[in-house]
Amino acid sequence: MPAPHVAPNAHKRALMAGSIGNFIEWYEFAVYGFLATVIAKNFFQLSGETGLTSLILTYASFAIAFFFRPLGAVVFGRIGDRIGRKPTLIIVLVMMTLATAAIGLVPVYASIGLAAPLIITGLRILQGLFAGGEYGGAVSLMTEFAPRGKRGLYGAWQSFTVAVGLLAGAGVVALLSALLTPDALHDWGWRIPFFLALPMGVVALWLRVSMEETPSFVQQQKQPVAERAHFTDTLKAIVIGIGRVMVWSAAGYTYLVIMPAYLQSALHTGFNQALLIAVISNIGFALTIIPSGILSDRIGRRAVMVLATALLLILALPLLKILQAESSTLAIKALVVLVAGGLVGMLAGPGPAMLAEMFPTRVRYTGLGLAYSLSNALFSGCAGLIITGLIKETGNVDIPAYYVMATAVVSMTALMTLNKNDHLRSLEE
Repeated sequence: MPAPHVAPNAHKRALMAGSIGNFIEWYEFAVYGFLATVIAKNFFQLSGETGLTSLILTYASFAIAFFFRPLGAVVFGRIGDRIGRKPTLIIVLVMMTLATAAIGLVPVYASIGLAAPLIITGLRILQGLFAGGEYGGAVSLMTEFAPRGKRGLYGAWQSFTVAVGLLAGAGVVALLSALLTPDALHDWGWRIPFFLALPMGVVALWLRVSMEETPSFVQQQKQPVAERAHFTDTLKAIVIGIGRVMVWSAAGYTYLVIMPAYLQSALHTGFNQALLIAVISNIGFALTIIPSGILSDRIGRRAVMVLATALLLILALPLLKILQAESSTLAIKALVVLVAGGLVGMLAGPGPAMLAEMFPTRVRYTGLGLAYSLSNALFSGCAGLIITGLIKETGNVDIPAYYVMATAVVSMTALMTLNKNDHLRSLEE
């Protein structure tokens, strides 16, 4: 069967359209993570409870949203595998943008009492649901449009826009903290980053309405229904996929999102310094994503991802010890988190293409979206809750390193099952 015609520049439009939704999604998650201490005081500072307890409740709200991602991956993944990537990605984008902006409208606990944290949590659930439908579609879109031999690069752009979204979220919060007094930031300034999702959403909508459907989806629609993927094969691939990206999820959120709150609550670092360190870790993350994706197109996904996982296993504890040392200067701490972020980027570069190559076209949107969202629900969304809770119970400030190391052991085992030549084959079964 001849390949469907692809219009000139369709590849570039697909990259932009796929990327911008991820940018908005991760911008918001970064804002929520970087403003965790502010949100905790405004919405989760319940009567008679400590500041650490309110932070744990904030992360519980954070985690709940992640547990609705798999549901979104299934619901919107099935829609995307049946009616197409384009219409589904438009739906999830609009709903995700509206849910994000709505957070900026919620009255604080002091105004409406228990309804405030309940509303915030409800909006986080909606965000999780729609975000769950975003990833599988965006990665399917970008890798299915990718020229042969460049899937790693195209998939890496998805992860790169995650990094840019995290950096944008950190940058906006840092700018507000510099321009506003602490009282103004806690009173009304924290709302601004959530409102900014609206103009971003308008641009993203324009890009997605004007893009084409992927050639892989168009071609598989012409094939007989009898060629549908076997359920047990899909389920097995999802489980293996979760194992392969587990350390990516855990290390990503440990180093890139919850680090500011950890530095403030466990190591008593100032807000602005903690935020600066988080920005630097995200810069390290961004710097290695594209090179790692390109490298994986040349030497394979397995080689790059196994190397990154091994380095995280070996370096997690030494890097944390340097952060904890009173003798460590800001420059040394910055270098440490730059390295940690860079190691996560080495996983995020090849990761999307690796997941896309695990599933046939008929179930790719659902399969890779579910593997990624389940891993994120268990090991990213719960990272802040697990780490903060364990530190509170044990008093051991090394918990973040042990968490990353434990997931690295599992991921190393799963990644070794990768076929080293998967990057060379076509996505079309």
